[in-house]
Amino acid sequence: MTHRPLLLLAGRDAVALASRLTASGYVTIDWLSAGVAASEISGPEAPAAAILAADQKPLIAELRQRFGAIPILLDLQQDSVTARADCLCWGADDFWLSTVGPSDLLLRLRLHRTIQARCAGDAPVLQVEDLHCDLGQRSVHRGARPITLTAREYELLLVLMQQPGRVFSRDELLHAVWKEERSGSSNVVEVYVRYLRQKLEEAGEPRLLMTVRGIGYRLGASEVDSL
Repeated sequence: MTHRPLLLLAGRDAVALASRLTASGYVTIDWLSAGVAASEISGPEAPAAAILAADQKPLIAELRQRFGAIPILLDLQQDSVTARADCLCWGADDFWLSTVGPSDLLLRLRLHRTIQARCAGDAPVLQVEDLHCDLGQRSVHRGARPITLTAREYELLLVLMQQPGRVFSRDELLHAVWKEERSGSSNVVEVYVRYLRQKLEEAGEPRLLMTVRGIGYRLGASEVDSL
């Protein structure tokens, strides 16, 4: 039987799309009314994504704590550069627009599923020094320490881990991770590199994510001057 991806829905505008999402091949759970049963979702039944209405931003931290790097999409009732920036600041990975109907959300979900399928492809585990990424489980460890990443941080790390030692320019990373959403400044790359670096070094580990001055970033120990 074909696996049907599970979506967590939170808030009125998100739950209102349940029937359309079900018709498109998803299984949905109303997170706010599912109670303890939903909080115990794990393993093969882990959610493929969480869809939040605009007024459910405070749930992002809880969902991230429970489910790690699953994509979290937050509704932007009014699309603007400021609204998109606020969406990322709250910790969401992406946005959807309830004002344009379900087509925008379904498109974004397909994009995230494509990314996830590609990540689970060839090698089951990537390793750079003491950093390990299990593609099947979408889990990251530095030594024995688990690292919880947002979906966007995970995508950025994956690009770097697939070619350790290679220097990626900011534009290359912007294209690889953000694709058609490249309307903002390349400053978003610096922001996410900083987030990722903080998590990789949270327990005092030596630096792995290096800045090559005037060029870009590389993953792996290097004698190149870094920040």
